[in-house]
Amino acid sequence: MTPSETPQMPLSVRGTASPVKPALLGYTLAELQQLCEEMGYKRFNGAQLAKWMYQKGARDFASMTDLPKSLREALDERFVVGVREPAESQRSVDGTVKYLFPTATGHFVETVYIPETTRATICVSSQVGCKMKCAFCMTGRQGFLEQLTGGDILAQLMGLPEREEITNMVLMGQGEPMDNIEPVMRALEILTAPWGMAWSPRRITVSSVGLLPGLKQLLDESRCHVAISLHHPQHQGRLALMPSERAYEIRAVVDMLKDYDWSGQRRLSFEYILFDGINDSDTDAKALVALLKGLECRVNLIRFHAIPDSELRGVGEKKMLRFRDMLTSHGTFATIRASRGEDIAAACGMLNTERQNKQERGE
Repeated sequence: MTPSETPQMPLSVRGTASPVKPALLGYTLAELQQLCEEMGYKRFNGAQLAKWMYQKGARDFASMTDLPKSLREALDERFVVGVREPAESQRSVDGTVKYLFPTATGHFVETVYIPETTRATICVSSQVGCKMKCAFCMTGRQGFLEQLTGGDILAQLMGLPEREEITNMVLMGQGEPMDNIEPVMRALEILTAPWGMAWSPRRITVSSVGLLPGLKQLLDESRCHVAISLHHPQHQGRLALMPSERAYEIRAVVDMLKDYDWSGQRRLSFEYILFDGINDSDTDAKALVALLKGLECRVNLIRFHAIPDSELRGVGEKKMLRFRDMLTSHGTFATIRASRGEDIAAACGMLNTERQNKQERGE
């Protein structure tokens, strides 16, 4: 993977230190090696630093005992590691936990921990708010406030109380990952690199509404799973739900995806919320089958979680099953995703930190 996001501060440490210490979380191996050299130490000290942060989960420099004491002290004068504790948490009756994490600049994002019988998933955010304005999403209503850095993205995992239990990560929280592609790619590099956390890409799924430039970069530079937010198989219907359809039509997105091999270890899925009277008919099911014909993929059918002041309505279980069976009978593999965390507004489309961010700004 090629270097991506601009480092979170200039690598040079000459000059007066900032009153707010910058975080090293999110630095790549090469950047940490360069930093150590600029501070008068060896490149291998940068590799030691990466191991302490990304593999051992160190939260301060003092605990990095195989680094020279003088380097630990110099780092502590200028930087912090960057792991942050969640500011709040809410626990669902189904065991899902929603955490509120501060960003490096003091804004907030929501992160969701989803435990299951044989696995545990963390759903992380990539932006504070979102620009996409999807009609069914509370994050879209919040509007856009800030791009997260690679460090901010990683801090949601590193600061999670259940970090050691996590088996999988989905970038399906607040924001559109492809609208913040460089920090997302930086986080993925650190997650999967041997010098970083050494995760298999098969443990990570990245979601997108289909912003083609970022999506192409993700497909070319990583082997992570991909989930496309689809929600309607036809242009006008999808446009009414998702303004991004105006710039990147779903047919163009599907055509681009057909250029890639999905028969191996990388999985492609399409997310489809069923809305009563909008995208739930037999005609819609057949149009969806036709759209995805020739792609090795699955469709995840999702129940709509009601949001305030919305005329959208979900469908009942009978219609959910009928739609799934229509897809399956026509050769498109489909599943119904279990809903988790709805009672704490942690389910799909419900994440929103507008209140906390306004409080932080004194509004």
